[in-house]
Amino acid sequence: MKTDQGHLSYCSNIHPGEIWDLHFAELQKNVPLVKAQVAPNQAMGLGLRIANQASIDLQDSSAFEALKSWLGKENLYVFTLNGFPYGGFHDTIVKDQVHAPDWTTQERYDYTLRLAHLLAKLMPENEHEGGISTSPISYKYWWNSPEKLHDATKKGTLALLELVVALADLEKSTGKWIHIDIEPEPDGILENHREFVDWYENVYLPMGIEFLGKKGMPDSDDLLRRHVQLCFDICHYGVSFDKPATCIQELVDKHIPVGKIQISSALRVDLRENPLAQIETLKKYHEPVYLHQVKAFGKDGTFIQYRDLDEAIADFNPDRDDEWRVHFHVPLFLENYGILGSTQQEIRETMAIQKSNPFTRHLEIETYTWGVLPTEFQVPMDQSISREIQYIQGLLK
Repeated sequence: MKTDQGHLSYCSNIHPGEIWDLHFAELQKNVPLVKAQVAPNQAMGLGLRIANQASIDLQDSSAFEALKSWLGKENLYVFTLNGFPYGGFHDTIVKDQVHAPDWTTQERYDYTLRLAHLLAKLMPENEHEGGISTSPISYKYWWNSPEKLHDATKKGTLALLELVVALADLEKSTGKWIHIDIEPEPDGILENHREFVDWYENVYLPMGIEFLGKKGMPDSDDLLRRHVQLCFDICHYGVSFDKPATCIQELVDKHIPVGKIQISSALRVDLRENPLAQIETLKKYHEPVYLHQVKAFGKDGTFIQYRDLDEAIADFNPDRDDEWRVHFHVPLFLENYGILGSTQQEIRETMAIQKSNPFTRHLEIETYTWGVLPTEFQVPMDQSISREIQYIQGLLK
């Protein structure tokens, strides 16, 4: 829905369905229930997650028109897409395959361009800006040498530059401005704020100015910033121990645009008290579907990173670690999960900045782990989503 701080929505990656018919059925079942609770008398924005197969299915005009008709009937509109997961995201083992195929492949480029064309057609006539969040180029550990990592980064960046050209052409022909929002994630090639900013300034912009220059495209710096932006995922920033206020100020100072905020929360584990009990409780959050990377802050001021939660638990040392941050998207509206904490404070800080000095126009709630949460924190889906939206509405008032 529209707020004074931008469009607010939730991401439909919470709902299963990799083929369109299945996902659409889930939307039809759940979204009207949510809307009745959070936006009964106004249009509600929807952040769609359209998997690759679903994006192909929606090339069928009857499927697309059914979606458009349903959006109109339910007083819904689409302004952002989640284009990070390409294939299976529920009822399968996802883990590092959430990055596959990555930006070194033609499949990722084709999928994202297809999403851009779909979004341009889905957006309301009076809205001209849309965004698509995407993988931070690739998964870092797939490239087992500095040279291979460098080559993958360069190849992925070139694919994004090709997409800038396509998105500029799309805007000329439709009037719809679509930006691709890179989402730094633990263990991605761009895994945190520092790596994204360094890549944007020292790789993406220089390569892009040269690339677009050879194509005779004027105002290349403006085009590059217009069509590739940052997806500010608060959970991921929290896991990396990045401070929202400091990071946002740097983005503003360096004119690095933020396409959207993904509003999400991570687990925070304060190991200075009852460490063994907390580690025992944390074992309930190790599950086989998603990666739950851990960043550990030590008593000596250094960090250790783990690729998944079970590795961190196996290596736990109460004499070494002070605090863990765990990449597990827990619900926003709870600060504590029993004896475990969360990075809810980072959400409050980020929303306070957005409220006083908005730095993006798109806000998307992204908690997708309801099905793998411990049972004591599971409630009916529409109530869970509504409570999250209402919590953020309250912070923005």
